[in-house]
Amino acid sequence: MSFRGLLSLLMSRALVLNATYEPIGVVSGRRAVVLALADKVDVLAHTGEILASEQLEIEVPSVVRLRYFVKVPYRRSAPLSRRAVFARDHGTCQYCDRTAESIDHVQPRSRGGRHEWTNVVACCRRCNTMKGDRLLTECSLRLRSQPTAPTEMVWVKVAAGTVPAAWQQYLERSAA
Repeated sequence: MSFRGLLSLLMSRALVLNATYEPIGVVSGRRAVVLALADKVDVLAHTGEILASEQLEIEVPSVVRLRYFVKVPYRRSAPLSRRAVFARDHGTCQYCDRTAESIDHVQPRSRGGRHEWTNVVACCRRCNTMKGDRLLTECSLRLRSQPTAPTEMVWVKVAAGTVPAAWQQYLERSAA
């Protein structure tokens, strides 16, 4: 395998579905291949990449479904992080709609604001500098929308970075 092929395999991700088609995790392409070779999963979609050895060629899975049901003791949610805030806000500044570069606390932490979903937004450098540690009533900025906790499936985007088209139907089915 070439270096480029190995790098591609390490970067690829696979969506793991429970036996009931409920999304329960995201694993590396390598882990998805191992699960498929161990007959623990059914492969529902491929990335189009081939992993080849001397005796075997296998397509790298993009979506896999466990052959047995796994009881998930909690509902998945994305922890509050910079990456999760950017995923929720689609990478745009919530004050001016430019490309976001940082996060901003709507009510500054120095003024008693908490580090929680309803107080954190994606922000461009210009707006973040202009706002500083002031309240919105003290500056000329206005929020485009109220920050809220993200939808249930944002954890997938946070775990994978981007959501491949092959995953969409399984995520939409789960959200319904």
